[in-house]
Amino acid sequence: MVRGGEEPPGPARLLLIDGVSLLHPEDAVFEAMLEGWERQQRGRRLEADTIGERVRVVRRFTEFSGEYPWRWTATHMDEWSTTLIAEFGRAKSTIRSYQGAIRQFCDFLTSPHYAWVGECEKRFGTHPVQICHEWNTAAHLEEYEGDADRRPMTREEIQALFDYADDQVEHAVRRGRKGALQAYRDATVFKTIYGWGLRCREVSRLDVTDFYRNPKAPELGRFGLMTVRYGKASRGSGPRRRTVASVMPWAVESLEDYLVNIRPRFRHQAGHKAVWLTERGGRLQPREIEERFATYRNALGFDEDLVPHCLRHSYVTHLIEDGTDPKFVQEQVGHRFASTTAIYTGVSNDFMNTMMRKALDRAFAAEGEMP
Repeated sequence: MVRGGEEPPGPARLLLIDGVSLLHPEDAVFEAMLEGWERQQRGRRLEADTIGERVRVVRRFTEFSGEYPWRWTATHMDEWSTTLIAEFGRAKSTIRSYQGAIRQFCDFLTSPHYAWVGECEKRFGTHPVQICHEWNTAAHLEEYEGDADRRPMTREEIQALFDYADDQVEHAVRRGRKGALQAYRDATVFKTIYGWGLRCREVSRLDVTDFYRNPKAPELGRFGLMTVRYGKASRGSGPRRRTVASVMPWAVESLEDYLVNIRPRFRHQAGHKAVWLTERGGRLQPREIEERFATYRNALGFDEDLVPHCLRHSYVTHLIEDGTDPKFVQEQVGHRFASTTAIYTGVSNDFMNTMMRKALDRAFAAEGEMP
């Protein structure tokens, strides 16, 4: 909130000097608008990367329309959206993000706090208007807008993946190949993604200090709780932290074995805080995890739509199937909305049949109790 007598960040009169004739007024005013918008967003403590991407979107839209913001119309937005879909095949989430950037820029320009409407009227005889409306932009109905083909992996597929990954370790050891440490690391990475329901980036950014004792589960030692420090960000904010309770003891055993017996054998590991190290002593990156997963997936003949994120879907699905409270699962995976957790869930036919049978039994019992 702006206090009495204070100017909001980026008002027109502070970015353009009254009475001064501009050599290229259209370009100068446009750049001043962008500078003011950047200031306003910095004042809201948004991430620099988010601000930069939004400004780039505005520049791209300006280039596409061939007009400055004070001459934009809803038709320009319609044509741009059509091009993004028909020619470039952009995903719905990407289009919604682009439209959101233009909407927020228009909100900034049309706000009376920043005086851009009056400035444009004075200089160009017209003024900016909001061009993004419910009827010409993509609605954000769900938090998850990923590929619908990315289904949860079945328990049999997950077991086959883990068995294959373990076999690669044994093969490397038997043949005396130097890749044994890396194969062991990768096998443990996949088990950790599934065992705690993590995203690729979240597992990649784990440090050796991100594990704590859980007084409710002392038998798990120092691995009773995991701190995820790089959870998915939202609306330009920084990474969201969360604490995940360990609920799969076998996954704890696997991770502890790696940290105690395998990680110390990597070169350059001394003084490095990353859980997953590369041969050169760096941090294992999400892209490398995805590539190794694809190699194993293809060797097993699995669907090409399966990616490491499907292990996270499986974590949600299997906990639900095993009777875990959905609210607890939602907290574990860091979903803001229960609807997202529901989308992640792809319970088996056996589970659905069991639930149906229980529902029918309850219904029949209730009818028997009716007068």
